[in-house]
Amino acid sequence: MQAPNLKNPIHFFAFGFGSGLLKPAPGTWGSLAGVLVSILLWQLTHSVFFFAVLTIISFIAGIYICEKTSQNLNVHDDGRIVWDEIVAIFLMFCLLPAYDNFYYLLAFISFRFFDILKPFPIRYFDEKLENGLGIMLDDIFAAIFALAAIWLIHFFF
Repeated sequence: MQAPNLKNPIHFFAFGFGSGLLKPAPGTWGSLAGVLVSILLWQLTHSVFFFAVLTIISFIAGIYICEKTSQNLNVHDDGRIVWDEIVAIFLMFCLLPAYDNFYYLLAFISFRFFDILKPFPIRYFDEKLENGLGIMLDDIFAAIFALAAIWLIHFFF
């Protein structure tokens, strides 16, 4: 297995600007990086459209980034690859019911919950698609589940 090289731009993004190299729980650190970057970008743009475009571009690029890094490391979906978590957080910022600290925290917690739990069909994509698309899709589904939970909380409270 090759060591990650943050001087390589593909690895730099795949490892979430270095956040995926933090221990323990690199996925949590990557998700936190995604939330922090998203808050900053939201403060600069206040644009759902911007996040939609960012999510699409980052998802498409992420298929290649995650696949290439997995190949370089000789490990499918190495836990240190967190670009998929970051892109999932971008997706969540497209559809949050409000943009304040409560919803930022709720987005982080709910996403981590579903990303770790991996209910059907998340686990299916995680296990069956052994390529960059599979790496990206399971986190997108976790974000969709998390958004559904956030909207239910928003609706009832």
